[in-house]
Amino acid sequence: MRLTSAAGVATFAAALLLYPLFQGGAWFWTSLGAVLAVMAAGLLSSRLSLPAWAAPPVALVATWIYLTVVFAAGKAWALVIPTKASVVELGRLLGVGWTDIQRFAAPVPQTDGITLLTAAGVALIAIAVDLLAARLRKAALAGLPLLALATVPATILPDPISWPAFILAALGFVSLLIADGRERVGHWGKAVLVRRTRAATSQPASRNGADTSGLRLSGKRIGFAAIALAVGVPALLPAMEPVSFFTFGVGGTGLGKGNSISIPNPVAFLKGQLDLPERRVVLTYTNSDDKPRYLRIYALDTFDGQQFGMTDPKGVAQNRTDNGPLPAPPGLGPQPKIANVVTKIQISDEITKLQFLPLPYPPREIQVDGDWRADVDTLMVFSTRDEAAGLDYQVATSEPQPTPDLLESLGGTRPTTDPRYLKLPDNLPPEIAKLASDLTADAKTDYDAAVKLQQFFTKDGGFTYNLRTQVQSNSALRDFLLRDRVGYCEQFAASMAVLARLVGIPSRVAIGYTGGTKVGDRWQVGTNDSHSWPELYFEGVGWLPFEPTPAGSLGQGSARVPEYTQPRPRSAGEAATPTPGATSSSADEPVAPQTRRNPRELDREGVVATGGLPPDDSMPLIAKIGIGAGALLLLLLIPAGLRVLTRNRRVRTLGWKVSAPADELTSAMVSDASRRHPSVAPSVAAAWAELDDVLYDYGMARQTSETPRALARRLAQQYEFDAESAAAVAAIASAVERVLFARDPGEIGPMRKDLRKVRQALAATVSRGRRVRAVLLPPSTLRRLRAVGERLLDGFDLLENIRLRRTAAQKGS
Repeated sequence: MRLTSAAGVATFAAALLLYPLFQGGAWFWTSLGAVLAVMAAGLLSSRLSLPAWAAPPVALVATWIYLTVVFAAGKAWALVIPTKASVVELGRLLGVGWTDIQRFAAPVPQTDGITLLTAAGVALIAIAVDLLAARLRKAALAGLPLLALATVPATILPDPISWPAFILAALGFVSLLIADGRERVGHWGKAVLVRRTRAATSQPASRNGADTSGLRLSGKRIGFAAIALAVGVPALLPAMEPVSFFTFGVGGTGLGKGNSISIPNPVAFLKGQLDLPERRVVLTYTNSDDKPRYLRIYALDTFDGQQFGMTDPKGVAQNRTDNGPLPAPPGLGPQPKIANVVTKIQISDEITKLQFLPLPYPPREIQVDGDWRADVDTLMVFSTRDEAAGLDYQVATSEPQPTPDLLESLGGTRPTTDPRYLKLPDNLPPEIAKLASDLTADAKTDYDAAVKLQQFFTKDGGFTYNLRTQVQSNSALRDFLLRDRVGYCEQFAASMAVLARLVGIPSRVAIGYTGGTKVGDRWQVGTNDSHSWPELYFEGVGWLPFEPTPAGSLGQGSARVPEYTQPRPRSAGEAATPTPGATSSSADEPVAPQTRRNPRELDREGVVATGGLPPDDSMPLIAKIGIGAGALLLLLLIPAGLRVLTRNRRVRTLGWKVSAPADELTSAMVSDASRRHPSVAPSVAAAWAELDDVLYDYGMARQTSETPRALARRLAQQYEFDAESAAAVAAIASAVERVLFARDPGEIGPMRKDLRKVRQALAATVSRGRRVRAVLLPPSTLRRLRAVGERLLDGFDLLENIRLRRTAAQKGS
């Protein structure tokens, strides 16, 4: 029974790791009830002595009944017994819960389906733990299903697991191991105790087994020490980089580092930067026409039904940036006007593991230090040896400036780009294809269709910008397009790219940064400017960015809709269309009134108002090391500080109190003396306790059988005290005996000088190392701290000592 209870406690302690995944506490109480149901079934199986294989079915039935009572009581017989209708209801809720989990991002809302799915999952883990620990007696293997609970938040959430939750989960597993060890040892003879405790000496061994209290205490010490190391050591070590999700080959042969590059998931990179609590500067740039531009890092060209990914880029030696101009942009012909712009970019030193350069598209030539190469198909520029952190480089771009009339005239030209830009999975929901067809039914050209798709997201479709969601599957994509219509830039970009492919327009998804904000004479780009947008291909112009994400005060604050996607009447003297992402330079352009402000825009305006970069709260490495060393020093000085406080409290003339005498006998006698002689007993007791601590610090602990007079005589003889020191220790011993045993102790003078004299005499007899240890790590204080820890550990024994009432048959045996 003890193992069954310990298995339930361990399971629920591990389930606490799930709390960041949910909103509200319904999952907590429902999961607790599920674990209790499994525990009750396990106790019943143990009581009936069922075989090990029978316990899981009993637990499954108990879980089924519990879930029926909680979620389908109205369709059950007598609110408890499952029926066909209740089974159908539970199945429906499970399906709804699975759909909700796929649709929502953590923390997910509090729904019946999600709560049912969570409680059922925790119950299955509890059944597995009970089977391994209580039935098969393999408690160590029970850690595997418990580990499964920990991997759920670790794989879903970008943040690390909370250390208090980890400690609770680890304590639950340690308690399971201790209970298993106690069960095993209890079947053998008398255990060899690792220490003498009051419990061990005062309580006889149980008639039903050996006394395992000492062994249990050792197990707790080992478990607590392991947990402390697991939490403390990683905090002192350098942070490890996450394992990469993508590996890209760059041509050539061999297995050297120069032949592959590993980067984080681009979509996770985007979401992680948008979720940062504080805006951080990523890069700054200037350009020859002083206009903002989108800076692309990744071009995602493959769609698997869940999200866009990247084809392995190819970077052969002849496409290195230091070999001159880059390959020509795919699809760019002589029709559109070209604006030649030079941009100088400086990357922040805080960027880590970035081996792709943020660049305006299309780059023509790049001046940069290091081995950087361009992919021919996408013109992404990357390196297998260098990183972009702290890099200062210059890029020349030849940017097409198309007009709506030009793009309309290209409608009859069929694209010659790679077929992969039109490829879609076979299992794409048919509702999405129908939506694309309906939206572009009246479109005469590919450009017209692209504009209608963009307007569907920005004007006609009723979409809302929200960072708390993310696309995970076909059903989530369908829900985003047809029902919820709430998401962030990656969902807008991926959805428009999918719809464009459905109507025959080659598309891909770009991930990088918007143009940012003008600060002084430079454009500044922060983490909140991270963005994703679709690029559509038009033969004769090439790849052009579109902007389906809502911009301005109600959307991604720094997003800008390209003007060539907004056909409108133009005056004869109107200037050429600016490049994608550029703002209009017309001073008299009307500005639409705004009643709601985007916090993202307010943050940028605050930066502009100050006229400089946001304060950098980063700390140099040497300062971090110094703070860590200082904190460690303060931690090590805690015993010394406690010793000083204890000594100062004792030597106060009017405030002395009995402070932890050496043993229980002395404590009782001093307490009795304090009642009989309240004017002198506290001061004498404080002096005696201080003397006892001094002896313990110097390795001269008093023997429990020694009287105060015998102790004074032994110290004076053994350590050859001079006359004054011998008289001082004798005076202290005499005062203690008079307070303890005399009816009238008489007048007792201050003993501060006597105590100081004895301390000096004792210190002169020990080595310098012993004196330093007595000051910095006093053993008397460590003894008290250890006693506090032992009392805390003994508190856990209260739960283990609880026994069910014995039956009459057991009493008679």
